[in-house]
Amino acid sequence: MTFQRITTDPRQMAGVPCIRGLRIPVATVVGMLAAGMSAAEILAAYPDLEPDDIPEALRYASEAVRERELPLRRAQ
Repeated sequence: MTFQRITTDPRQMAGVPCIRGLRIPVATVVGMLAAGMSAAEILAAYPDLEPDDIPEALRYASEAVRERELPLRRAQ
């Protein structure tokens, strides 16, 4: 899967994946969604974002989690 809107640059934000070279980390956008913010609220908070940035951030986060194992508590 390729990502047209996600960029990394070791000279910017220490190489953290960001949206389109902006200083807006993917994790910030995903965290806002997880906190219950709507896409419209996120776009209002970050006017440099474009509507297509949000689903791409989610797709990137999904792939990032798929590629590594995270410690989880076992269901009882």
